[in-house]
Amino acid sequence: MSIKLVVFDMAGTTVSDNHEVSKAFQAALKKSNYKVPIELIDPLMGYEKNQAIRQILRLHEHNDAKITNELVDRIHKDFVRNMIDHYRDADGIEPLPHVEETFAKLHEQGVKVGLNTGFSRDIADTIINRLQWKEKGLIDLVTGSDEVELGRPFPYMIQKMMLEGGIERPEEVAKVGDTEVDIREGQQAGCGYVIGVTTGTFKREELEPYHPTHIIDDIAQVIEIINQQR
Repeated sequence: MSIKLVVFDMAGTTVSDNHEVSKAFQAALKKSNYKVPIELIDPLMGYEKNQAIRQILRLHEHNDAKITNELVDRIHKDFVRNMIDHYRDADGIEPLPHVEETFAKLHEQGVKVGLNTGFSRDIADTIINRLQWKEKGLIDLVTGSDEVELGRPFPYMIQKMMLEGGIERPEEVAKVGDTEVDIREGQQAGCGYVIGVTTGTFKREELEPYHPTHIIDDIAQVIEIINQQR
């Protein structure tokens, strides 16, 4: 069965990220008096950010009653503000190597290109606007983690894009991402291919225990993988 939709993660998979997301997350936590090292934040970056905040806070607060909705919301708002400022104004916001060429090649083959993310939609749109991917005709579908009931590893973002794109079978979808939660999302959705990429947070040996169908070092390899079925 041919692949009709490829769903890509954003930061670390299609967009360059030198721990900038983790740094913005760290700064938002620090503003609420939680000092957290980057190495504890990096592995959570694929998750919906409110969920990631709660996971981090549980490492510091042994009483869940202290982890209030108001606290999580305040940290998340600070994070969103930091990220929007960063992606709108900072230097060096650019696609990772071969990303735009891969998007264009998929379109040439009649395959839809989707983006999903642990970011809320307002951050995702800031990135897309900065890179002008809609103006360039490079993407078809976008879903932020705040547009579904539950973000990764649950399959709802992928299912939403399938519905919007008229894709009936999950076997016709490939998922590409740089974290374990990307992989688990694709697996829970039943994607035909679940592809880990080493351009972001996780190294090859850190992705292997989650058993993606493939691990790649260059996003251009997605074309070779999905063409195995053609």
